[in-house]
Amino acid sequence: MKPTLFILAAGMGSRYGGLKQIDGLGPHGETIMDYSVFDALRAGFGKIVFVIRHDFEDDFRKAVLSKYEDKVPCEICFQSLDKVPAGCTYNTERQKPWGTNHAVLMGKDLIHEPFAVINADDFYGKESFEVLADYLRQAEGTKGQYCMVGYRVCNTLSENGSVSRGVCATDEKGFLTDVTERTKIEEKDGVIVYTENNIDTPLDPHAPVSMNMWGFTPEYFEYAEEAFRVFLKENGQEFKKEFYIPTLVNDLIQSGKATCRVLDTPSKWFGVTYAEDRPQVVMRINELIHNGIYPEKLF
Repeated sequence: MKPTLFILAAGMGSRYGGLKQIDGLGPHGETIMDYSVFDALRAGFGKIVFVIRHDFEDDFRKAVLSKYEDKVPCEICFQSLDKVPAGCTYNTERQKPWGTNHAVLMGKDLIHEPFAVINADDFYGKESFEVLADYLRQAEGTKGQYCMVGYRVCNTLSENGSVSRGVCATDEKGFLTDVTERTKIEEKDGVIVYTENNIDTPLDPHAPVSMNMWGFTPEYFEYAEEAFRVFLKENGQEFKKEFYIPTLVNDLIQSGKATCRVLDTPSKWFGVTYAEDRPQVVMRINELIHNGIYPEKLF
């Protein structure tokens, strides 16, 4: 069975100032998602599932989904604050979404095979989908053998400001042991550093970082729902705390319920974290087209 690509497209880019997910960046109005879907299909993924919000469903169907439906099976699920497990309560005045792992949980009734999780507004690169698809094909029939694509931090920086990244530690076999969130990562005088308490600390340019490109098998949904129940019991009345993928993955690793292989990729990640990033992204896409990595028109 071919793996499924699960695209998290429910967020609104507050720093970017709009719906990044449907912003046309390619020469024929292609979105970043278009390139992810194109890469996923040629890597061997067999289905695409999107999690979005109800309030931009019509725009999403017209601008995005219409391009794929005759090329690959596509399904949509919706993330909203009221989608919580039966019997759970929360502060109904909350407005902030529950986080990335809650978004993943929305796909539990649609996905029954190994699957990848990515952000809608991140450009991951051809090689990343290839290594991920290869791993997930081998994971069919297994449980708890997860993976993530570890980008070299030097390939994930923005020219328009510092970034936050989850820096990954691995054991001698390449399995994830810990993810440490580092804020304010940037290059200064030719050296990549992260800044904490006004102190710059050098960071290995090849240190693997998480860009939210994960691979799971279906029982992950069971773990996610169980953990979300605990999260709501402890944080349901909070306005800002979120339920994140790395938190659960770390808990599963520490409890011995799962392992997570860190897959290396030479791909350069890029995205539109800041509005000023947009021209650079357009230029990079054009370069990839010029170099023959992508056709001028995808679909």
